[in-house]
Amino acid sequence: MIPSVLPTYNRAPLTFVKGEGTWLTEADGRRFLDLGAGIAVNALGHAHPALVNALTEQAHALWHVSNLYNIPQQQALADKLVEHTFADTVFFTNSGTESCELAVKMARKYFYDKDQPERVEIITFDGSFHGRSSAGIAAAGSEKMTKGFGPLLPGFVHVTFGDLDGVTNAITDKTAAILIEPIQGEGGIRPVPDAELKALRQICDDNGLLLILDEVQCGVGRTGKLFAHEWAGITPDIMMVAKGIGGGFPLGAILATEDAAKGMTAGTHGSTYGGNPLGCAVGCAVIDQVATPAFLEGVNRKAGMLRQKLEGLIADHPDVFEEVRGAGLMLGLKCKATNTDVVNAGYDNEVITVPAADNVIRLLPPLTLTEDDIAQAMIRLDKAAAQVEASLESA
Repeated sequence: MIPSVLPTYNRAPLTFVKGEGTWLTEADGRRFLDLGAGIAVNALGHAHPALVNALTEQAHALWHVSNLYNIPQQQALADKLVEHTFADTVFFTNSGTESCELAVKMARKYFYDKDQPERVEIITFDGSFHGRSSAGIAAAGSEKMTKGFGPLLPGFVHVTFGDLDGVTNAITDKTAAILIEPIQGEGGIRPVPDAELKALRQICDDNGLLLILDEVQCGVGRTGKLFAHEWAGITPDIMMVAKGIGGGFPLGAILATEDAAKGMTAGTHGSTYGGNPLGCAVGCAVIDQVATPAFLEGVNRKAGMLRQKLEGLIADHPDVFEEVRGAGLMLGLKCKATNTDVVNAGYDNEVITVPAADNVIRLLPPLTLTEDDIAQAMIRLDKAAAQVEASLESA
């Protein structure tokens, strides 16, 4: 008999009932160090007072009216994002998947309105992840994502990750945009080097293309800048945002330049819940915390400390781990042992990590983790690695 909850997830046998900061409490009372943050969502940790206050205050005032009317909280958050980024305008969604859908529509509408309706193709990269909608899986193109869900949405051209010549060769008179994650998350924490991001920006400029960045996982302070592309000194035309922007409340956005967005006039797109007062009130509180030099300096300091200690962990367990990769507090441990075995050993030792492709485990802790949290992380990851080593020796 099928469960009442559609069984599309391979869930760990854990049920968390409370969270505080970097810690989760299981129903049986055990406390877990959360180095996953709901897959990079809980940017300020669990039950952050500023977010609790923002949500509670708004909940007592107004929940939902729809986008038939002005929403002051939405305007406030849009103004903050425009102030702190390249963008001239913002559309609010509920998720990264919805942001992907609008990014694709916006790019195609841009060229349609320029009397170039044939320019509909978007160049994407192997190992990418852009959500699980029809556009998202077609953009990623992997068999794991697409098998059984054909016919796929056309208009995506897939190129090998890191192959700039392949990008140039893929451009035709049908090309509209290039879509890339500055750091692939699901694909195994694979950063795009700054020089490559600069080269992609130049390729777009030289060929009249739009550059779309997917910062759903790597954005909102995760790399030590407000958005990851800032490290390369470039700006996109369109950017997908979600996860950390709501600090745990479902919220996403598309940020765009005035030029890229000019085709999206009244009636071309909409969302019933997108930009609702609750989500945007929380989003304002998140940006007020994260978009400050002191906060981002703290992320960089703690990221350097964590990475240094992870290098030591690899040296202590060379049969389990191979390398550390990533940026800021978006780090991956490339494993020699099976990555899911390492994740499960972490559960046994009350530490949460997240598996990814390329046999990697992701470390995506709240950006508010403390030095004591880092020390606890190393103790628990060390025990998990020792457990995996013991199982390898007895196999």
